[in-house]
Amino acid sequence: MADDKKLQALRERIDKLDQQIQALINERGEVAQAVAKLKESAGKDIAFYRPEREAQVLREVLTRNKGPIPGEEMARLFREIMSACLALEQPMTIAYLGPEGTFTQAAALKHFGHSVGTLPLGAIDEV
Repeated sequence: MADDKKLQALRERIDKLDQQIQALINERGEVAQAVAKLKESAGKDIAFYRPEREAQVLREVLTRNKGPIPGEEMARLFREIMSACLALEQPMTIAYLGPEGTFTQAAALKHFGHSVGTLPLGAIDEV
């Protein structure tokens, strides 16, 4: 019985943490939208996708990660959060060689996250 109460208390703690994580991710999305508006108001042809910025964020995630979740898994989670936030700024479509379900599609999704659109193409010169 005592173990059941401990388990319930831990689950409630996880539920509260999940709510906080969700709220923070949505707040990050709102900030990403504010960044997009600022870029648009600059009136210049400013790139929304900045691979060097994403690499910097992922390096920082790996550096500050103390576990128990492995660094690569934490970076993968952040990759998806960044993908979703970038889609709020400006949706992207990524072309890749081959039909759907190929390793090239998997590589595109691993690199850009699952919030991008994908476009399978039949020849390398089309990509």
